[in-house]
Amino acid sequence: MFSSLGSGAYALRAEKSGLRSRTSAVSLVPGTESPQMDLVLDAPGVSHSDSAAGTSSPEALTFADKPGFTVAGITDWTAVGGHGSDTALRTSEALARETATLKPEATVPGARAAPASETETKLRAALAKSPDSFEANHQLGEFCFHEQSYREAIPLLDAAYNIDPANRGNEYDLALAEKAAGDLSQARDHIRRLLTREDNADLHRLSGDLDEETGDSLSAVREYEQAVRLDPSEQNYFKWGSELLLHRAVRPAVEVFEKGARAHPGSARMLAALSAALFAGGQYNEAALRLCAASDLNPADTEPYIFLGQIDIASAAPLPCVEPKLARFVQEHPGDVRANYYYAMSLWKRQKVSADPRDLEPVESLLTKATALDPAYAEAFLQLGVLYFIEQNYGKAIGFYSKAIQADPQLSEAHYRLGVAYERTQQPAKARQEFQLHDQIEKQQAAAVERQRREIRQFLIVLNRQPASSSNH
Repeated sequence: MFSSLGSGAYALRAEKSGLRSRTSAVSLVPGTESPQMDLVLDAPGVSHSDSAAGTSSPEALTFADKPGFTVAGITDWTAVGGHGSDTALRTSEALARETATLKPEATVPGARAAPASETETKLRAALAKSPDSFEANHQLGEFCFHEQSYREAIPLLDAAYNIDPANRGNEYDLALAEKAAGDLSQARDHIRRLLTREDNADLHRLSGDLDEETGDSLSAVREYEQAVRLDPSEQNYFKWGSELLLHRAVRPAVEVFEKGARAHPGSARMLAALSAALFAGGQYNEAALRLCAASDLNPADTEPYIFLGQIDIASAAPLPCVEPKLARFVQEHPGDVRANYYYAMSLWKRQKVSADPRDLEPVESLLTKATALDPAYAEAFLQLGVLYFIEQNYGKAIGFYSKAIQADPQLSEAHYRLGVAYERTQQPAKARQEFQLHDQIEKQQAAAVERQRREIRQFLIVLNRQPASSSNH
């Protein structure tokens, strides 16, 4: 690599995407083989002694920091699998989808916001005065973008682009607006053009978003990985891990989220995402512990509690740390129907060994409050029916099952339990009707799940020093 240089002593340093290496001395002697140099990129401000001691910034990505897996391709949907019951599998799939939608606590804006003092009236007046001005078109375009008026923003940002094609920030914002408006092909053209001029993490992440939206998930996951290599930010780690989890690459998703959580210990959504991956891999207790830790980072944030409630219901056995955290959820958000419902179910799971009906009074109270907060919350009516059925109060059970079905006619379990209650009260014709409805709904829902699994293809994962395998282990 040094063959074009003459003999002598040189100082060598590498810089890329805001990271830089230490300066290393190298001597070149004619007739000898060029020396091999290993340069480690660190974040600015990391001392040389820290780097040498192996205590560099957790956000510094070295050339040797290779993932323990390779995404080798796409495998057929029939390879889908999971740990535990079908309920647990469906919960893990739902959590994977919900994980991808989690927002950071401080949302990173896609385009730079216009100064607050510049009102829409002033921006439009500036454009009317100077229609050929780059700044006038760009600033009004940005204003429209932040107002989510994407169709109005695009021609303005495009006009600015035509005036100054070299302005990378404007072209990136134009691509964002086009993506938001659904003009994916145009957005891709701009991102590709920008990537020819700069190998930038934001560009790779946006390219991955476009690939995923157009169905090329294999390209998407590779773009997200490259974004992390260039900038191991919380946002980039989260995107990469979420894409892996969505496509059932469970072990790689755990690896990525674990690295992301170490690099960004203050990120509650990273811990929530890690818990979703751990749950998908059958590590239910570990998943609960990560969610409990996530809820402690920001007790007012509802997302970790919601995940916690879902995995607690899907788990056959009580999970550690769940009950006190869900109790805090109710305390922090007493008017949230989900807080009351999940805490009720948590208490019930832990009190089922008791023969004293008084132990279920808090459960009944919480479920009743949930139905009052949201009369369309069918699951709460269903569980009240179950509670009264256990107490052999079949009349009240039938009433609550019926209310659950009224709130959600597709709640198959409510139809089945209502059928059982009708059998107990000597109403066989009504029982048969409910059982038939249950079977029909179950068949329809199973077909819908199958279609959904066909649409989300699995990644084929090759583990380091391991043979090729599907990603569901």
